[in-house]
Amino acid sequence: DGPHDEFKKALYALGETPLPHSIINRPVEPEDSERFQSIFAKNEGAVTAPTASLHFSRELMKRLEIKGIDFAYITLHAGLGNFRDIDVEDLTKHKMDSEQMIVNAEAVNTVNRAKDKGKNVCAVGTTVMRAIESAVSTDGHLKEFEGWTNKFIFPPYEFTVANSMISNFHMPLSTLLMIVAAFGGYEQVMDAYHVALKEGYRFGTYGDAMLILDK
Repeated sequence: DGPHDEFKKALYALGETPLPHSIINRPVEPEDSERFQSIFAKNEGAVTAPTASLHFSRELMKRLEIKGIDFAYITLHAGLGNFRDIDVEDLTKHKMDSEQMIVNAEAVNTVNRAKDKGKNVCAVGTTVMRAIESAVSTDGHLKEFEGWTNKFIFPPYEFTVANSMISNFHMPLSTLLMIVAAFGGYEQVMDAYHVALKEGYRFGTYGDAMLILDK
């Protein structure tokens, strides 16, 4: 009980940057509060960063803009459920944690204009991919949405909005890996992961990124 401002103050005093210690085996450092913050973050609500966005800097965004790339922004309050392993053999029985999301008219217009012109639409991260697939109209376009999604994407799945995706390398048994496998094709993704392991790529939070193009 108590005012929201007091609750928020207590969270900041008692909480720490939510690094997944199963991946990063060290104490949280002061620098993590900045390194673990996406440059796109505006609204409070997420309890973890959508890690694919951590590969983007303001300098990189400017370079992409100069090349004529448009951007669409959605609000996505990513939750800790992204770190929870799948513990069932039948994937249809896995229950996803719900995440709050907002897809506004500006994002809808930007994405649908690109689709209608035959341009590439790239989802930055698995959670963004899940969010936009939760906001699809009957004619296959992105639509405005404000609410919660607990959509679980796993192979086989027919994607509607994006035809490319940037993603980190995810851990086994994760729902995030299921989305990547569904989009890139299980065999192709496993081949890429074997190469990543062989070459010493970093997995998970603060890890390396991969670009997946529609097969």
